[in-house]
Amino acid sequence: MQGFPRLALQVFDDGQAIRVEVGDEGSVDGMPVIPAQVDPLSESGRGLWLVRELSSAWGWGQTEPGRTVWFEVAL
Repeated sequence: MQGFPRLALQVFDDGQAIRVEVGDEGSVDGMPVIPAQVDPLSESGRGLWLVRELSSAWGWGQTEPGRTVWFEVAL
């Protein structure tokens, strides 16, 4: 059985917004791809679409061990 990928989660509250950062091992692809439309019956591919639709800001960056995706939700 293959192990789960390493994952780091940080949550910050500055009184104006909640910021969530999720770091993982990344992928061989460059920028994360967000589909223009999602299939409501699909079992994958909706995560970043939901982040984009529900957050007030979001982004990503390459790190030495992988990739970090972050988003903010205004309070």
